[in-house]
Amino acid sequence: MVKYVMTTVLVCFFSGCASNAVQNSPTTKPMNKPGGTESAHQTSACLGTVTIAPQFADHFSSIEDESLLNQALGEPNAGKLCQGRVYQSKADSHVVIYRAWNSTNPNSEKGQWWAFYKPKGLVSQYRSDYEICYQWSPLMVRCRLNAGAKVVIGTGQSAECSPYLRYSKSAKQQIYIDNASASVSDCTTYDGAFRWKRE
Repeated sequence: MVKYVMTTVLVCFFSGCASNAVQNSPTTKPMNKPGGTESAHQTSACLGTVTIAPQFADHFSSIEDESLLNQALGEPNAGKLCQGRVYQSKADSHVVIYRAWNSTNPNSEKGQWWAFYKPKGLVSQYRSDYEICYQWSPLMVRCRLNAGAKVVIGTGQSAECSPYLRYSKSAKQQIYIDNASASVSDCTTYDGAFRWKRE
């Protein structure tokens, strides 16, 4: 009987320790703060900021959309965003955004991941900045974000492309759009890496 009681106590003790360890683990994600100004998956380890750069800030309003935010956030090594905030483009918005897309899949031209800035310099650096794995061939499209479009803006989560290639978290801001086909217009498709490198 004493042996059974001691075994039960020890099991409960170690179970409690394991539970506390998980709760206090650095990978555990805090919940939203009041007002929704921080993402559900934001940690101190995320790089950069979810605040929009001044040249774009007047074109957006911060809004609440927990479901959309959660779609954009990813766990370490899984890509997506490390942290994010939901915004909606204003009625008089005129923001141009850019996307690197997979040439082997024409349907990916208007996918979910975009950037405020036109790619320039080495393709390899752009891949690293925006966690674009080598499996995705980066052509480029330039579009105007429609008025009223909901987006998540945040910084990149780490991504493991293969056992031999892993991108770290990035401070570069990315734009997540759930349905880009309905949210962008006036698009120009660039003719591959040649024009990218010239500009």
